[in-house]
Amino acid sequence: MESECACMCSVRTAESVCAGHPDKLCDLIADQILDDIMWEDKTARVAVEVMATGRRIIVTGEITTKCRPRIRDSVRAALVRAGYSPWRFLIYVWVRKQSPDINAGVNTSLEARSGDETAHVLQGAGDQGTVYGYATNETPQRLPLPLVLAHRICERLDAARSEGTITGIKPDGKAQVSIRYDDTGTPTAIDTVVVSVQHDADKDLEELTRQVKTMVVAPACEEYLPVTDTTVVLVNPSGRFVVGGPTADTGLTGRKLMVDTYGGLAAHGGGAFSGKDPSKVDRTGAYMARLIAKTVVDARLAHECQVAISYAIGKADPVAFHIDTLGSGEHPDWLLTAAAREVFPLRPAAMIDALKLRSPRYTDHATYGHFARGLSAWEDTFNYTHRLREAVKVHARQNPTHQ
Repeated sequence: MESECACMCSVRTAESVCAGHPDKLCDLIADQILDDIMWEDKTARVAVEVMATGRRIIVTGEITTKCRPRIRDSVRAALVRAGYSPWRFLIYVWVRKQSPDINAGVNTSLEARSGDETAHVLQGAGDQGTVYGYATNETPQRLPLPLVLAHRICERLDAARSEGTITGIKPDGKAQVSIRYDDTGTPTAIDTVVVSVQHDADKDLEELTRQVKTMVVAPACEEYLPVTDTTVVLVNPSGRFVVGGPTADTGLTGRKLMVDTYGGLAAHGGGAFSGKDPSKVDRTGAYMARLIAKTVVDARLAHECQVAISYAIGKADPVAFHIDTLGSGEHPDWLLTAAAREVFPLRPAAMIDALKLRSPRYTDHATYGHFARGLSAWEDTFNYTHRLREAVKVHARQNPTHQ
């Protein structure tokens, strides 16, 4: 979200949610189910959807695996992780096997059916669509600053609840941060912070406001920009927030796509991540697109980069691939696109291998965004920056008149 002011500055806004937010709880449950299955069967096909409403958790979707999924145990583990008592919920499970038509297209790609026997061509894409990756040098995380701060606030809220440093708060909550930028695109000030957090009925709201401002918001932001007297900090602007979680709002998987990715400040193809095994390119392809965009920025080939990759179900090679440096590139976008094609694997099986996506750890990324967290392979550009720079040099020498 972006707005303009009279001084030609802009304000950009992004939000994040706590682990106990109803939608994010469903994402966490879906990825816990996926992780637990893949610990036993790394070739499993999983596409799980979760609904949380009232005191009921409903799990549905398609699962094909050699192991026996213990779905209710996975649900209870995720509930505990999010700060809920699992015994307060009834769990309903309706799952079936993956469609044999989809399975056949994924197991044997269009290229393989046409006689292509080159490496990594056997597996086709698990769906059609376009995935996007994005990176900016605005922060060390290569993510937009409003999103980074919103994630940090929600993470500190959850820690304050679980560690007891703020008493009387509950799992549901969210944060929204608006940052003011100058006309060069440099962040200059925190304009507004909005925090909503569920609390006990007898929690003093003035005390809660003071605690959130001093123990959560200020320390979350101070590394980047200070919270000043001109910063508007709103804590529970709607008033009391006693009834929360699935009791107040129905949660669904895949409804926090902007929280999971770039805060709405970059393009998104519409595909959700959580509960999907790596044969689904809307997850795997988006991770690879993020790695490519981040490598372009880390290699100092652009200040900002957006990558788009389009797939057809059952086909290994992408039908389209494009790098857009949004006017900040050191070379033309077509040249960067051609160089990146030589450096990065884009076929599903090759991406899965390169990003180590058969190793279960998806629950670690289900909250506070899927990017710039931990040591995930799609954030590690070390082995790619030099190779990309060299490939760019080769293409630049071959096309000197097109620079």
